[in-house]
Amino acid sequence: MMNRSHTDQSLSEVHESVDTTAPRKGWRRVLAYIGPAYLVSVGYMDPGNWATDLQGGAKFGYQLIWVLLMSNLMALLLQSLSARLGIVRRRDLAQANREAYPPLVNFCLYVLAELAIAACDLAEVLGMAIGIHLLTGLPLIWGTAITVLDTFLFLLLQRWGIRKMEAFIICLVAIIGGSFLIEILLAKPQLGQVAEGFIPTALSHEALYIAVGIIGATVMPHNLYLHSALVQTRKISNDEGGIRKAIKYNIIDSTIALNAAFFVNAAILVLAASVFFASGNTQVAQIQDAHKLLEPLLGSKLAPVLFAVALIAAGQSSTLTGTLAGQIVMEGYLQLRINPWLRRLLTRLIAIVPAVVVILVYGESEVDNLLVFSQVVLSLQLGFAVIPLIHFVSDKKTMGQYAIKNYVKLISWLVALVLVFLNVRLVGEEAWKVFESDTAWYWKSLLVIAILIFVWLFLTMTFLPLIRKSMMKHRDSMHGETIALDNLQVKQINRIAVALDFSPSDEKLIAHALAQGNKQVSFVLLHVVESASARYLGESSDDDETRRDTLRLENYASQLQQKGYTAEAVIGYRSRVKEIVRIVKETRSDMLVMGAHRHSGLKDYIFGETIEDVRHQLPIPVLIVNV
Repeated sequence: MMNRSHTDQSLSEVHESVDTTAPRKGWRRVLAYIGPAYLVSVGYMDPGNWATDLQGGAKFGYQLIWVLLMSNLMALLLQSLSARLGIVRRRDLAQANREAYPPLVNFCLYVLAELAIAACDLAEVLGMAIGIHLLTGLPLIWGTAITVLDTFLFLLLQRWGIRKMEAFIICLVAIIGGSFLIEILLAKPQLGQVAEGFIPTALSHEALYIAVGIIGATVMPHNLYLHSALVQTRKISNDEGGIRKAIKYNIIDSTIALNAAFFVNAAILVLAASVFFASGNTQVAQIQDAHKLLEPLLGSKLAPVLFAVALIAAGQSSTLTGTLAGQIVMEGYLQLRINPWLRRLLTRLIAIVPAVVVILVYGESEVDNLLVFSQVVLSLQLGFAVIPLIHFVSDKKTMGQYAIKNYVKLISWLVALVLVFLNVRLVGEEAWKVFESDTAWYWKSLLVIAILIFVWLFLTMTFLPLIRKSMMKHRDSMHGETIALDNLQVKQINRIAVALDFSPSDEKLIAHALAQGNKQVSFVLLHVVESASARYLGESSDDDETRRDTLRLENYASQLQQKGYTAEAVIGYRSRVKEIVRIVKETRSDMLVMGAHRHSGLKDYIFGETIEDVRHQLPIPVLIVNV
C-alpha cells in the first residue's frame, strides 16, 4: 500500500502516455497538446473562488474586478513558467525543489504544500456539500459525508487514462461556463459600471482580506506543482524544435483555459454585484443566501438550479485535480508512493474533519467564512511555490537556451513581490490585532515562533539559490574556463636530486626518489653542511662535521651504485636554501625530492620556510614527502 518510488518520472502511470510526435494534420496536431491547462483551470473556479467572489461582489460591487484580472494575469504567467519547467527539465516543481534545497527546507516546503492541498480540498468538500444541499435539500453534514464517495470516481477515471480524465474535466468546465453565461444574461449587469471595476482602487482592510482571498483562490500553489507534472503526460521530441513547439502550444492551452476560468470568476462577482450589491443586499456573504435570492431577484426558477449544478460541477472537477496534486507533492518531495484510493481517502478525510467540526460546533452559517479562510491560507502558501519556480526557470545552467528572458524574469519577480507584500501586510495586520488583544501570553509566543519560522524559511528559500549561483560564478572566475586536455606530454626525467639531512627519514626519501624513475635515471644525493666552519669557509671547510657528512653521503651513493643505479654525492655549504637551489641547477636535475618533518609551532615556521623558498625558486617539479 505504501512504498518508496524508484522512478524519477512524475505521474509515472500516465507519463508520456500521449504521443505528440505522431504525424497529425491541422487542429489534430494542436489538440494533442491541449488538456493539461484545463485540469489546472478547474482549480481557478473551485467553490473557494465562489465564496470570495460572492463576498467581494456583494460587499464592494464591481470594485474588485481589477483584482480578479490582475490575479488571472499572474496565474497565466506563473502557469506558463510551471509548464516550461516540466517541458524542458522533465521535472515537476516538487522534484526540482528536492534536488535544489537542503532536506529541512524541503520538509517545510512539503508540509506547506500539503496544507495548501488540504485547504483546497476543504473548499471542494464544502462546495459540493452546499451544492447537493441546494439542489436536493440534504443537510450539509450528510452532503459532506457523501463527498467521500468521489474517491471511486477518481479511480475509475484514472483507469481510463489521462485523455478521458481531461475530456471529463472539460465537460464539467463547459457546464460551469454555460451555467454562468445564462446567469449573466438573466442578471443584465450595467456594462459601464463593470468597465469601471477594471480600474485599480485603494483597498480597505476588509477589502484587502477579500482581495487576498481572491488571489489565493485564483493563483493556487498546488496548481504550480500540478501543471509542471501534467505537461509530462505528453511525449515530445527532445530536439529544439520539439521543445519549442511544446512550450508554444502549452502557452496557447493555458491562455484559453485560464481565460475561461477568469470568465467564470468574473461572472460570479458581476452576478453578486449586479444582483445583491445593486439591490442593497450587501451582507449576502453565503452561497446559500445567494442561491435563495437569485430566484426572486432575477425572476427565474432556472437561475438557482443552474447555480447549484455549476457549484457541484466545480467541486467535483477540483477534487480530481487536487488528488493528482497530492500525489505529485508526496512523490516529488518524499519519493513516497501510496495507492491512489488511499491517498484520495486520506486527503478527503483531512478536509472533512474541519468541515464537520465547523458545521457541528458553529453551525452552517459559518461555512462560507471557513471557505474564505481556506482561500486566505492558500494565498499565504503562494510565495513558497512561486519563488522557487522563478529561480528554476531563470537558471541557464539547467534550462539552457529555454531559460526565461530578462524582461519575463523582471515581471515574474514583480508578481512574486506583489503576492508577498499582500500576504505580509495581511499577516501583519492580523498579528497586530492578536498582540493588542487579551490573548494569553503563550498563544502570542507561539505566534511569534511561527512568524520567525516562516521568515527563516522564506529567506532561505529565496536567497540560497542566489548565494549558490554567486559562489559558482566566483569559483568559475577564480579557476577560469575549463582547459582542453590536448597536451599531456611532459619533459622526460633524466636526473633526480634528493635533499638529505642524515636522519632516519633518508631511506624513505631515497625510496620515493627511486619510485619516480628507473635505472636509466641518475640520482644526485645532496646535503648542506651547516657547521660554523662550513658557514665561514664554504668549500674550504675541513672540520670533522664536514668530513663525516661527506663520507656518509658518498656511502649512500655507493650503496645505490651497487644496486645498479647511477648516483653521485654533492655537498653544499652555508645557506640551506641557496645551496639546494644552486646544486639542483648546476647538476641540471629534472626533479627534486625533499622531506617535510611535519613540525608544529616555531619549528614549522623555521623548517617550513626552507621548503617554500626552494619550491618557489625552482622551475622543476618538487616532490614533498611527509617523513
